[in-house]
Amino acid sequence: MARCGAGTPFLPQLSLLLLLHLGGTLGCASVTVGSPIVPLGSAVTASCTIQRGLCRGLEQEKVRISWMLDNKLVVGSQHQGPGGTEVSNLTLPRFNHTHARLWCCVEWNGTKQRVHMAEIRAGYPPAKPLNLSCALNLSDYGLTCQWEQGTNSHLPTSVVLKCTGPRAHCSACCRSRGQAVTGCTPRGGHRHCTVPRRLLQLYRQMEIWVSATNALGTAESEHLHIDPMDAAKLDPPTLQSIQSIPFQTDCIALAWDAAGGTEHMDLQCELRYRAPEDSAWALVTGIIGRAGTAQRCGFLFGTQYHFQMRCRRNSASALAHWSEWSPGRNYTTHEKAPTGKLDAWWGAQLAGTGGRLEVQLRWKAPRQREANGRVLGYRVTLSPRRRGRDPSTVCNTTHTQCNFSVPAGTRKVYLSAYNSAGESAPTEVALLERKGQPLAGLRAVPGGERSLWVHWEAPLAPVIAYVLEWQRVTAEPGHCSACWQMERDGAATTALIQDGIEPFQRYNISLYPLYEGTVGVPVHTTAYSQQKAPSHAPKLHLERISKSEAELCWEPLPVEMQNGFITSYTIFWANSITNGASATVNPSLSSFVIRGLKPSTLYKVHIMASTAAGSTNGTSLTLVTRVLDDTEIQFLFLTLGLVFVVLIVLLICFQKNERMKEQLWPSVPDPANSSLGKWVPAAVPQEPLQVLAPREPGPAAISTVIVLEREPGKQPGKEHPVLPAALPALPRPYVRQEGPVEPVQYARVGGGGYRGQRLLPEPGPRFYENLRGGGAGDWGFLEEPPATFPLLQGLRIGGAE
Repeated sequence: MARCGAGTPFLPQLSLLLLLHLGGTLGCASVTVGSPIVPLGSAVTASCTIQRGLCRGLEQEKVRISWMLDNKLVVGSQHQGPGGTEVSNLTLPRFNHTHARLWCCVEWNGTKQRVHMAEIRAGYPPAKPLNLSCALNLSDYGLTCQWEQGTNSHLPTSVVLKCTGPRAHCSACCRSRGQAVTGCTPRGGHRHCTVPRRLLQLYRQMEIWVSATNALGTAESEHLHIDPMDAAKLDPPTLQSIQSIPFQTDCIALAWDAAGGTEHMDLQCELRYRAPEDSAWALVTGIIGRAGTAQRCGFLFGTQYHFQMRCRRNSASALAHWSEWSPGRNYTTHEKAPTGKLDAWWGAQLAGTGGRLEVQLRWKAPRQREANGRVLGYRVTLSPRRRGRDPSTVCNTTHTQCNFSVPAGTRKVYLSAYNSAGESAPTEVALLERKGQPLAGLRAVPGGERSLWVHWEAPLAPVIAYVLEWQRVTAEPGHCSACWQMERDGAATTALIQDGIEPFQRYNISLYPLYEGTVGVPVHTTAYSQQKAPSHAPKLHLERISKSEAELCWEPLPVEMQNGFITSYTIFWANSITNGASATVNPSLSSFVIRGLKPSTLYKVHIMASTAAGSTNGTSLTLVTRVLDDTEIQFLFLTLGLVFVVLIVLLICFQKNERMKEQLWPSVPDPANSSLGKWVPAAVPQEPLQVLAPREPGPAAISTVIVLEREPGKQPGKEHPVLPAALPALPRPYVRQEGPVEPVQYARVGGGGYRGQRLLPEPGPRFYENLRGGGAGDWGFLEEPPATFPLLQGLRIGGAE
């Protein structure tokens, strides 16, 4: 008995366990189920009976019965049964477990204890075994059969291979009429087993089948009615030799021998072969016999073939097994001269003044059926080969093209191929002019990742054949000599190009109609077999910029990087404030002008290139709009230039006009060049200052003479004394000293007259002015003593100094 719940105290559990153990559990509780094995998903019924008298410790307790399915609580109904028993019934309407345990539990002191259990299994009836097949091993003559079991039933299933024989005393494996005997039982869950030779009846029909049985039913496979010898799987035969029949050059004779152990059998064999370029095997059936030779015709000349052979017992039963294919054997048929015509295409032009015609001749290698071996080379002549005379050869090459010159006016050349067995009949190539009627229309569409379908409209004139040319478009011009094909059907309007076509590459396609006696003017188109987004977008360049516009340009993408037809370019621009904008540009353009920009603003611009299969973004370009436009900048510079010119003109005028110059810059006498320097002694003697009598001139010691500019707007000699409110500051103060004479400043000369220094602190300074008398050269002086300004006695104001 085990605990049903978790978290119950250990001591009460132990007490109940001892009580039930002392009383014994046999007869205390029992669980019965309707069926221990049921179909999966069906209903299950169960009943639990508790014998109160046999469960010690529960005699006086109220018995409560509960159920647990594995660890999940399920609810049943409880009632009293006969003889003081407690009975609980449970019904599970849908049992979805393949295997589960159903527990009956009782409660004691609040604890659920498991008192009995029943195991229930669910599953399906056995599935029908499928694909029964048997094979007889000739080494020990045991019959090995194998099959497929089918769907898992989730129940223990026994599988037996059964057989019946034609006689009643066929030992353990066989049965008489109505009685079946097990043939063999697979081990380890395998799906095959082997019936030994002693249980088989060879050369007699036997019935064999597989039987699978479990608790829910039995299933049998399809019954096989076979002779065990028909199921014999032989060892492969051996190819002895292969050789060509001398007089029938497209036939071979093959010798073979059967495997050991088949001496008493009639055999049916098959031969298969193929060339290296063939995708499928050619099969030869109906070869009867144990050993011998077989013949086969229709082989190509100069071609290597791979041969294999297999055999089985020649019986009417469809269950007879073929042997494995024999080890392969290679054989190359002998060659003969090439046959058929060669497809040729040409281009011709006159070469300078030499009167020669330059020809570029191209042709297709013959197919293996026409080459009849390995082609050693090609020959171009000006005339067909005649018996006893070799024509003039202009080209002999191993390639499929040749450039040569012929005399002007040559209209035909002859092309032939040769191998080790001989030379083909010449193919006539007419060098016709290309001036015939062109086709009305031409288009190309993808035929696959590496092919193109070309469609055109047939012209009104009858056409002998068509020639298709295609060239891959690259940045560097090139020429593919093999990129052409001829369509011999003049009524055709479609052709499939498969040679040299690559995805994501552009091809120029040209179509020439061949008329009787002329070649039509070609029509052209371009196509992709597959497109994708461009490898990268163009790089933007700034061509010009103003305050509201920016012109961008870019280089077109190289055709190798386009990966398809460019359908459009999209320009995106945005600043840090407003949302971005975009514009779609035609793919034929390589520049674009963005309008409506804000002045002095930073923008980020990028370009996106698009094809029908996708788009690719380019790198970002940062630009800043200007504050002013070019016209505004030009107007500003023009204005400044005019102002500068006006200033220069005014300055020149001022320099040339003496009157204006005199008004603005009057001449001031230079004291250094005046007569004052002639009578002022170099050293002033130290003697007392002599006071002169009024109006009597006398010498005076002069220390410093400062020449000051005159005040603007005043003429010398015309200024009247005006007493200012305050005197201007002087460079040096005048100080009268007793004793040795120090250099002192007596006066300064100004443009508006001479103004003296004050001699004494008191009274205030006086201003003097030269006064012109009534007569010429007469000067008047003030009443003050002239000794106040002795300089005035020796200075000639009216002179040049």
